[in-house]
Amino acid sequence: MKRILLLSAALCALLVPSASAQQRTIALPDNFTPEGIASGKGNTFYAGSIESAEIFRGSYETGQGSVLVTSRPGRNHIGLKYEKRSKLLFVAGGPSKGIYVYDARNGADVRQYAFPNAGFINDVVVTKRAVYATDSQVQQFYKIALDRNGQPGEATTIPITGEFVYVPGFNANGIEAVKGGKKLIMVQSGTGKLFKVDSASGNSRGIELNRPVTNGDGILLRGRTLYVVQNQDEQIAVVKLRRGLRSGRVKSVMMRNRSFDVPTTIAPYKRFIYAVNGRFPPSGGDGNPQEDVVRVRTKGARHR
Repeated sequence: MKRILLLSAALCALLVPSASAQQRTIALPDNFTPEGIASGKGNTFYAGSIESAEIFRGSYETGQGSVLVTSRPGRNHIGLKYEKRSKLLFVAGGPSKGIYVYDARNGADVRQYAFPNAGFINDVVVTKRAVYATDSQVQQFYKIALDRNGQPGEATTIPITGEFVYVPGFNANGIEAVKGGKKLIMVQSGTGKLFKVDSASGNSRGIELNRPVTNGDGILLRGRTLYVVQNQDEQIAVVKLRRGLRSGRVKSVMMRNRSFDVPTTIAPYKRFIYAVNGRFPPSGGDGNPQEDVVRVRTKGARHR
């Protein structure tokens, strides 16, 4: 089994008084190819496997878990998010051009959405009224309406217009929502730019930064602080956004660690966030196959 290693163990030993308070290592299955991670109810987390299209469910506290969603041939699992009202998982399908919905309690298939004109469906965000997903290769994003109970309904494709212009390579990747889902934040991987996108019209406007967050992947918003995983750079940038999302400032690199091996997405739990090592080439980490996910304490990263 592979294991999750604790970042800065000496520091975290002071913060976590005993192993029983919160598990320090969590095992993932052999040959698991993780990319997405999401926090669920209580201390539960979910991790998706790109190649096998499995989903692992585990506990942040005990470290125990098992495969919830078994292999689904023809599918890929990239970014994923948990919807707390319906207890459903929404999973971006990457090159398989779908969004898949699973029951987070038993792993059953609930619904499948196909987008034949998609390129690479990369990451998802859940709001009260809809789920949104990015496409890294085609200048558009996807919306799945949710009813009052969080159950999925109609799916639509929304073109991206305005200042967000796609370039060769990977474009819209990580996604977050603000103002109840009326506005979306997307990171453009190749250029390192951030954009504010109207979730209804698709009109976009750039968020001016003091420096780019190149190779931006998964993002996590807490208040006006945005954490941006920079995969090939093997670091996470901390961006302080100004009101109105017209501009922001990269204040620091929250963590840079030898355990990183091309981190992809992040999820919060209490005062920690968890970053998944995707190991996409060219891999720049230390090559230790046990280092799947790196954990770090950060102020403001509380699980919601």
